[in-house]
Amino acid sequence: MTNDRPVILVTNDDGVISNGIRALVEVAKEFGDVVVVAPDSPQSGMGHAITIHDMLRLERVNIFEDVAAYQCSGTPVDCVKIAISQILKRKPDLCLSGINHGSNSSINVIYSGTMSAAMEASIDGIKAIGFSLLDYSAEADFEGSKHYVRIITQQILANGLPSGCLLNVNIPKLPLSEIKGMKICRQAMAHWEEDYDGRVDPTGRKYYWLTGEFVNEDNGEDTDVWALENGYVSIVPVQYDLTHQHGLRFLNKYWDV
Repeated sequence: MTNDRPVILVTNDDGVISNGIRALVEVAKEFGDVVVVAPDSPQSGMGHAITIHDMLRLERVNIFEDVAAYQCSGTPVDCVKIAISQILKRKPDLCLSGINHGSNSSINVIYSGTMSAAMEASIDGIKAIGFSLLDYSAEADFEGSKHYVRIITQQILANGLPSGCLLNVNIPKLPLSEIKGMKICRQAMAHWEEDYDGRVDPTGRKYYWLTGEFVNEDNGEDTDVWALENGYVSIVPVQYDLTHQHGLRFLNKYWDV
């Protein structure tokens, strides 16, 4: 690492060998000294889980040219924690998480390992961005995503972010020539109507697969869902402070405490 270039921590939840993290590393190398710490296997949907009842293993891997990379047996949040504690000689200037295979817009941000890794960095005072491409295929084309990762990374390094704020960036599944640009958005109000598909294994024991349908309840044209459906990259500023400000005012006004 050099003293005059930013230190950039790159992580994800799809695993250290995913195509999405490779695309992210390629762009991050243009802006600073990159260190990769990512799960050794897919960890999608882990949210902000951490490992407390099992050991963590950390192994250096030779995957990315001229970039130090490590695979961790834990969750995405574990990866950020152990990178800061055990690998990096100083706190990174920026944490980039992704590029996730699939959407993390709207309510999906709650479940996302990609966003939780970025949020963990933000908790530690590090500027952070989570990137997702709305393509679940292992063979997804990340060329268009790289274009917007480059623009947004440049912006955050030049202008910073307010304390406690990180970015949730989602990119539509479109060729670069068909993406209309970027929109700064709010998170759409939506939910999953979930069900469990019950089946029987060869031994006669029942098991379940989680299924569900995404339901958008928000007609606003300032939301991330609207932006993505209309061909824009959505950028949503999010935070780890879960205080409901309106609820705080309501309780102070109406509750006798």
